[in-house]
Amino acid sequence: MTLSLKLFFSIMLVAMLAITTAASLDRGLVTAAEALWPDLWFRATLIDAYFAFLTVWVWMAWREPTWPRRLAWLLAVLCLGSIAIAIYALLRLAHADPRDPARAMLNRHRLRAR
Repeated sequence: MTLSLKLFFSIMLVAMLAITTAASLDRGLVTAAEALWPDLWFRATLIDAYFAFLTVWVWMAWREPTWPRRLAWLLAVLCLGSIAIAIYALLRLAHADPRDPARAMLNRHRLRAR
């Protein structure tokens, strides 16, 4: 199952990097925000996405042992969104014991001692 998760988060990372690069080449973030901000659906979607990012960050903060690391991941998630989440998941999976079930990734500690 960890292989499937690695594949999923790798695809997610590549897709987000591709669409973010394409969007950045089209127009800058500030220009896009100025054009889109009047649209209520844009604001609703943006708020929804950030609440989802914060929900994932709460899990990340629970997993991380120190406040500096928690705050660094908060900054990464708020600035990069799904890109940071995919990187975090891939880092956790890289350190996972392949014998552990996928649910072990949700835990604070590894299931097996190395």
